[in-house]
Formats: sequence, structure tokens, C-alpha cells
Amino acid sequence: MIKDKAFITVDDTNPANIKINFSGQLSFHSTPSTWQSCMKLQKHYAPEILTVDVQNVDYCDGAGIGLLLELKKKQVMLGKQFNIQGLSPKLQKLMALIVEQQYKPEEHEPLPYSVTVTIGRVAVNVLRNLYDNIIFIGMLIQQLWQTLLHPGRIRWRDFLKIAEDVAPNALPLIVLIGFLVGLITAFQSAIPLGEFGAQIYIADLVGVGLMREMGPLMTAVLLAGRTASAFAAELGSMKINQEVDALTTMGLDPVRFLIVPRILAVTVVTPFLSLFLIFFGLVGCGVVMQGLGFSFNMYTHELYTAIDFGDFMGGLVKTFVFGIVISAIGCLHGLKTRFGASAVGYSTTQAVVSSIIMIVIIDGVFAWIYYVLGV
Repeated sequence: MIKDKAFITVDDTNPANIKINFSGQLSFHSTPSTWQSCMKLQKHYAPEILTVDVQNVDYCDGAGIGLLLELKKKQVMLGKQFNIQGLSPKLQKLMALIVEQQYKPEEHEPLPYSVTVTIGRVAVNVLRNLYDNIIFIGMLIQQLWQTLLHPGRIRWRDFLKIAEDVAPNALPLIVLIGFLVGLITAFQSAIPLGEFGAQIYIADLVGVGLMREMGPLMTAVLLAGRTASAFAAELGSMKINQEVDALTTMGLDPVRFLIVPRILAVTVVTPFLSLFLIFFGLVGCGVVMQGLGFSFNMYTHELYTAIDFGDFMGGLVKTFVFGIVISAIGCLHGLKTRFGASAVGYSTTQAVVSSIIMIVIIDGVFAWIYYVLGV
């Protein structure tokens, strides 16, 4: 087999107008070494006009065409001129088969700061994110409705696996935080209430506070930091590795296959985690009450008289909404992950921050609704 060879000569009589003459064969075998030489020449001379002469080229395949296009690209990107000579009709047809990108010169000088431009960019980004969120919510509602009509379409094995990751694995943290919240709140309440001789009402304060507010809220914040970030990182990695695209190629809806099981799992386990946090918060409060000289019977009786069914349901309803929002935000930011070394970390951070903000907003909405309804 005869080894292909390509030869180049440079006419640098005018450094601003360099001419590269090609001869021989620009084939798959010979182009790589020629490619490196041409790139070095173009970088060394940096001509205002680069002319390439291929009149003496005997053979040229796709690799050779790629070299010519790369030379042209570098010239155009720098805002300089590129000419090609001696292109035979055969090579012209070959170049016509290759879709050539419309290269734009690089902007070397940054645009001057403009308040109008900045506001416009922010507005465009906000509208784009709003559009993406609306599309995601619509697809999610559609798939949840289909799941309600056809429960067999869901991979319940994935549902159980995700529920296990969210609930039992998070239980030690829930227990610890719940106990400490009850303990600290009781201690903080003991001093002001003790001035009025009303330390028995520590049970009322901590019990109602945990049931209606602190229990669901602390559970949601913990899930935002643990579960939303995990969902964003997992789906973000799948997005970068093109696994989500692979599911779409195979005819599987990523929302139904990846997101619906996660949302259902988190929505189901969040109320139970909240109940565990409330229970151990009451245990922590009970420890303080014992230290203040109140018996276990007095403490439980005061809790029984202070907490009613409305307090229990008021907190329980929140947990379902928190579970849906946290899991949906984590999945949304995971699917919105872009390519790059820091993309997954950025999506994870956005998921946690967005989840906590939405938790606080939703909690405020519930507080207003309960106030209006007198619940």
C-alpha cells in the first residue's frame, strides 16, 4: 500500500497576505500532520489575508476538506479574509456536501455597560425560566393524572427504593433535629413563662408550635437540603451523561419514568417524617418539663388539653404540599442541568435555595389561610 503524502509551501513575500500552496494527497492518512503544520503557520503569521492554493492537489477526501474549513474558520473568527484558489469542480461538489457553519467574528472588546441591556437580559432569563417551569408543571400534572387513571404504568419498585432512601435513611437526622428543637424551645420558653409562674404552659407552646408550624417546616427544610439536592444531582448527572436523551430515544417519557416515582415517594413519606420529628420534639420538651419538676402525667395531660384535631390536620396538610414542591423543584433543576464541570453543583445549589424559598412562601400562605378560616 502506497502511503499518502501531502506537501505544503508558503509564500510569505507579503506577511499580511500569506499564501499556502498544497500538493499531493490530502487524505485521512496525510492530513493530520499537515493539519498541525498549517495551524502553526496560521498562528505564526496571523495574516490579514490568507490564500490557499489547492491546484496541485491530486486527491482530497473529507479530512482534507475539514482542514480547509478549519483554516477558513480561524480567519473568519478573527475578522480576517480567507481565499481559496484552484478548487476543481470535483472538490467544489465535495465541499458543497458539507454543511458549513456561519462563523461570526469574535468580539474582542466587551460591550459597554447599559442599564437597559441588563434589565432586558434579566427579563429574558426570567421569562425563559417561567416558560420552562410552566411546561414542566403541565407535563407533571398530565403524568400524575395518567398515573391516577393507570397505576400500573408506574415502576413501583423504583417508588419503594426512593421512599427507602428518603425516609429510613433520613430518620436519624429527623429524630436528632426533632429532639433538639423541642429541647431548645422548651428551655427558651421556661425563663419568660417562669416570671409569671406559668411554666406548665411550656407544653402548650411547644406542642402547638411543633404540630402546626415547627414540625412540618423543619421536616421540609431538612428534605430540601437532603432530598431536593440528591434529586438534582442524580438527574443532573443523567442529563450530562445523556441518559435522559436515551430514555426519550427508546420511547420512554422521562417525566413518567424518572420524576413521578420520586414525587409520589417524597409526598407519601413526608407526613410520617414530620410525625417522627414532632414526637421526638415532644420527648425533648418532656425532658425539660421533668427537669422543672413537672410529672409525666401533668405534661401529657397539658398536651392533651392544648392540642386538638385541627392542629394535627393543619400541620399534616402542609407536609403533603411541601413534599410535592420539594421533590418537583429538585427534579426540575436536575433536568435543567447544562453541560460543564460545575453544572451539577450549580443545579444542586439552585434546587436547595429554590426549595427553601418556596417552603417559606407556602408556609406563609398557609398561615394566612388558617388565619382567615379561623383554624
